Amino acid sequence: METWFYEVVSIDGDYANLKRTDTESDDLKLVARALLPPEISEGSRLKYEFMQYSMEDKD
Repeated sequence: METWFYEVVSIDGDYANLKRTDTESDDLKLVARALLPPEISEGSRLKYEFMQYSMEDKD
């Protein structure tokens, strides 16, 4: 299973715009906030793995 990393670019009501950080891309992905951790804010870093989003661990 692949792991992808995102940054929350903006939050608009019940949706958030995510930008991939592990690859070069200017595309944004619109994701329902219900699928994201409740503590997200703009600038939060997320990990997508096993069909779930979680806050990226700070090493």
